[in-house]
Amino acid sequence: MELVQIYRCLCDTTRLRILNLLGCRPLCVCHLQEILDLPQTKVSQHLAYLRKHGMVECQRAGTWMVYRLPAQVPEVLTRHLQCLQDCAQTDPRMKADRKALAKMKIGMQAQACGAPK
Repeated sequence: MELVQIYRCLCDTTRLRILNLLGCRPLCVCHLQEILDLPQTKVSQHLAYLRKHGMVECQRAGTWMVYRLPAQVPEVLTRHLQCLQDCAQTDPRMKADRKALAKMKIGMQAQACGAPK
């Protein structure tokens, strides 16, 4: 994975928000759509872009496509994703996204993932 490729993926607000949420847990498009308050097609386009560039993986679960960060992450990507998570702790929009995720009932229980109570 090339550094330029990573920065191309990170230079969009919606993609940053998606990666921030996927840093918490795997999510379906419908969950991302609800939290981001964006149309399904737009969320899917961003996920396809991230997938094409190796930033996310997906797996079918029934009728849902569940997205997550890659299981095998190159060190250069790991460092940038950690930086994103660190920066997200102080960004109001990212904090709001995590808080919305914490309130969602996904699977057996929602995970707080550092969202403020």
